[in-house]
Amino acid sequence: RKTDSDPLDAIINSLSKLGENDGAVIQYVVRSAKKIWRRKGIRLVRQMQKGKSFSEASRYIGAGSVINKVLAVAKDFAVAGFSAKTKEEREHEQQTKGYQTPYKMSAFEEEAAKGIEEKASKAGLDVNLRIIASAVDKHTADMYLNNIINAYSQYSVFEYGNKFSKITPRIDQIVRDYIYRNFNEKQRIVLNTEELASVYHFPLSTTETPRINWLQARSSQPPVDMPSEGIILGRNIYRGQETIVRMRESDRRRHVYIIGMTGVGKSTLMEKMIQQDIAAGHGVCVVDPHGNLAEAVVSYVPKSRAEDVIYFNPADVERPVGLNILEAETPEEMDFVCQEMISIFYKLVTDPAMIGPMFEHNMRNAMLTLMTDKEHPGTIVEIPRMFTDEEFQRYKLQFVTDPMVRAFWEKEMAKTSDYHKSEMLGYLISKVGRFVENEMVRNIIGQPKSGFDFRDVMDHQKILIINLSKGQVGEVNSNLLGLIAVSKLQMAALGRANVPEAERKDFYLYIDEFQNFVTDSIATILAEARKYKLNLIMAHQYLGQLVKNNDTAVRDAVFGNAGTMVAFRVGVEDAETMAKQFAPVFAEYDLINIGKYTAYVRLLIGNTASKSFNMHTMLPERGNQELAAQIKELSRLKYGRQRSIITAEILEHSKLAEVAKETDAPKSESSL
Repeated sequence: RKTDSDPLDAIINSLSKLGENDGAVIQYVVRSAKKIWRRKGIRLVRQMQKGKSFSEASRYIGAGSVINKVLAVAKDFAVAGFSAKTKEEREHEQQTKGYQTPYKMSAFEEEAAKGIEEKASKAGLDVNLRIIASAVDKHTADMYLNNIINAYSQYSVFEYGNKFSKITPRIDQIVRDYIYRNFNEKQRIVLNTEELASVYHFPLSTTETPRINWLQARSSQPPVDMPSEGIILGRNIYRGQETIVRMRESDRRRHVYIIGMTGVGKSTLMEKMIQQDIAAGHGVCVVDPHGNLAEAVVSYVPKSRAEDVIYFNPADVERPVGLNILEAETPEEMDFVCQEMISIFYKLVTDPAMIGPMFEHNMRNAMLTLMTDKEHPGTIVEIPRMFTDEEFQRYKLQFVTDPMVRAFWEKEMAKTSDYHKSEMLGYLISKVGRFVENEMVRNIIGQPKSGFDFRDVMDHQKILIINLSKGQVGEVNSNLLGLIAVSKLQMAALGRANVPEAERKDFYLYIDEFQNFVTDSIATILAEARKYKLNLIMAHQYLGQLVKNNDTAVRDAVFGNAGTMVAFRVGVEDAETMAKQFAPVFAEYDLINIGKYTAYVRLLIGNTASKSFNMHTMLPERGNQELAAQIKELSRLKYGRQRSIITAEILEHSKLAEVAKETDAPKSESSL
């Protein structure tokens, strides 16, 4: 209170000047002081208020007492003549007048009494203060020691009788006392809580001393009811105690949401979880837009599960694996496919106005017609042929029983002029053609039968690894194939309704950069898929990725349904929103400054959100790259087909050459 700035600054500054191989330590050994120091201080003040001088009051309460040691300097000042009248003057007054006038305290004594009273009003502490310095030579060590001692001179306020006195014990004694933290009665001083706080406290945010090892982000203890079984997410280290962070299978059905900047540990966390799921025999699907995660996951598959792996790699153009979204068994599935496919088109265009209601109308009827032929299901590639080949149209129409779909072809399209048909076909091809014209994508989505059954993958707990590396297949193609795969997984999960819930096996869907592979139906997945035991683990980098054209449906669905949240370091813009999820334990500053491979977790325990805590990720065990190569080769032979055969089939089914000849309309981005 008596200084203009934080006195700790000078002490820390003296420590910041140490050389690389030098050292210094300041040790405070503290214990509660006996009550006598406070009682004697109060008695001293009371005697001074009754008319005694400082020195008389000191003798009255007992020489050599604790309070005399504490106030030794003040006592020296008083004895030296700072009283209102000297001792000789008072004795002369007694001899000449026969009495003495009541003693009046000097200004110094009044201040000293006030200071003693203030000090005694707070709890007292016995303190030993030790300072040790070491260096390559004695001269340097002495310099460090003197610098630190001089920093304490700022506490010498002589008008109140305060100062630190230097005591130089034997070196072996002070070193022994320092190591064992001994309390030396002869060297003790009494400081109240306020005085001790001024001598030592943690550095403040205003402290400008360099080389302080600041805590970048806070940590917190884990929940007391941390599960002892379940998948391992990481470890919490709090005050030297390590706790393994686990998550029960039942809580995983409420989904896991992971956010964090690139390179902070999201993939490491997912790899560790996937490795455990594979080892436990669970069904797993990994959707990876970068390729690194997919490659790592293949190496984690043990030899005993090699037959369970389906490695979907669009970049393998010699043996493409089929992926037909127009495979549907029930009317409900057909409606779901139509809605999802239209949502996919909306998601892949930069401006939703480029789609339009007429495009939706034409696409919906074309897809419903193609899906009615169960023996030879249609594909996206065949949609243009539905509008150009009347014979093909009539063939497919014989399987249609929906009167609305039949009316579209028999009445609406039959009355449309060739000019308008040609114009419409141009618009349609401008949207569908971007995928049909790419041979790699065409050979995948143009196969009538998918290379594998998604329902079989889920029910028989297989391992589906989808490598959608943007660098190899292109961003738009990667997004399209990922959207189709996730939609088919969702449809397969909803198809489990005919299986008793107790017989449904948990299936774990890991999606990195998930915002690229979900439509607005993500809300349905998060809310409904839990019942069908399709458990999502979603990861991405920043919240802006979840908002498109001011539409926050995806973000709202995630925040409203994700049971467990894991936040690695985020940007400033996301910190405010995410801090609300981890309050009151952590704030925006923590989320911005948390270290690499460290995350804040709001864990679902027994269907109840726990108090937030910090977690360090754990590295997965090393995989077997040689076995991984063999597994990938086995998968491509089992589920892929020869490129030349697929190309010939697609050309025959879709009649792409005829479609190209029949339409003269230019490709346009206008809305129908």
